[in-house]
Amino acid sequence: MKRCPSCNRSYTDASLNFCLEDGTPLVADPPPSDSNATRRYPPGRDTSEPPPTEIYRPDTAIISQTPISQPQPQPQPQQWTPMPAVAPPRKKSNAVWWVLGGVAALGIIGIGLVVMIIALASMSAANSNNGNLNRNENRNANVVSNTNASRPNTNSSLTPGSLIDDFSEPKWGTGESKFGHIWYDGDEYHMSSKDKTFIVMYAPSDDYNTEDATVKVKARSVDGTVPSSGFGLMVHCAQSKAKQLEDYALLIYPSDSPEYEIIMHKDGTQTSLVNKTPTTAIHSGTSPNLLEVRIKGSELSFYANGEFLTKINDTGNYKRGRAGFYTSDVTEVAFDDLQITR
Repeated sequence: MKRCPSCNRSYTDASLNFCLEDGTPLVADPPPSDSNATRRYPPGRDTSEPPPTEIYRPDTAIISQTPISQPQPQPQPQQWTPMPAVAPPRKKSNAVWWVLGGVAALGIIGIGLVVMIIALASMSAANSNNGNLNRNENRNANVVSNTNASRPNTNSSLTPGSLIDDFSEPKWGTGESKFGHIWYDGDEYHMSSKDKTFIVMYAPSDDYNTEDATVKVKARSVDGTVPSSGFGLMVHCAQSKAKQLEDYALLIYPSDSPEYEIIMHKDGTQTSLVNKTPTTAIHSGTSPNLLEVRIKGSELSFYANGEFLTKINDTGNYKRGRAGFYTSDVTEVAFDDLQITR
């Protein structure tokens, strides 16, 4: 007699090998046990020596560097049915199903590859656009709101991509803020910071781009005092995606012993690239100083009144930034005759 281990149906036909209900291979029932038969017990277990100790070695932990996401519900596994011990007679039919399954799998893989190629192409195009626009976004969101940022440049151009701004027309941002005061007066651009802080103003449009350009401006202390952190000309000015300052600046200290300094803003943090250095090229008191930055590729050379001061490399890759101005403390400073030439 045979029995189905799945549904427990019994069959007396010895020629049957599979259950007629669910196809499970049949097993032969053991012959009825003889109550008078002698039972053989297994040999006794040796307890004189303890079993060998096994060392537990846990798997090495894997630390993921990607953000942890909420676990997704896993699909329920399909019920597994054991294959019959004897191969089914319709081999040709199974081969057809294997071929069809293979064709379907190849089709799914092909569709996945096409989707992936399209996605990669889209990502590449987006990254290319981001690379071109990354330094150009949020240009009008300066420390002080630039209310005239959309006004076109009406000054005469020297060459394509070059300009002169004599500040006879109010295009840069003006107003009072928690950082200081900015205004136009006598065809000059005036700035005054709060005590023990500094204020920065970036140019109102990409017409003032400083890439591969020579940038000049006249800067002076109105009353002859010297801000504790200097004042001066900025180039390659922009804000990061986090709206933090990123730029380079030539700062001057026109005291009786004049000095200059080169600073860099990176993610809003100010760093001195060239510490305060004495120079005779800078005029003291209220005399205007012609500040100049000559930019060729990644090299920036700094001048005061036509005399070379120092040079640095653009390690921050800020080449697509604009011109800008910087001052500190309550000293009133004025800027005039900004030129950007190529």
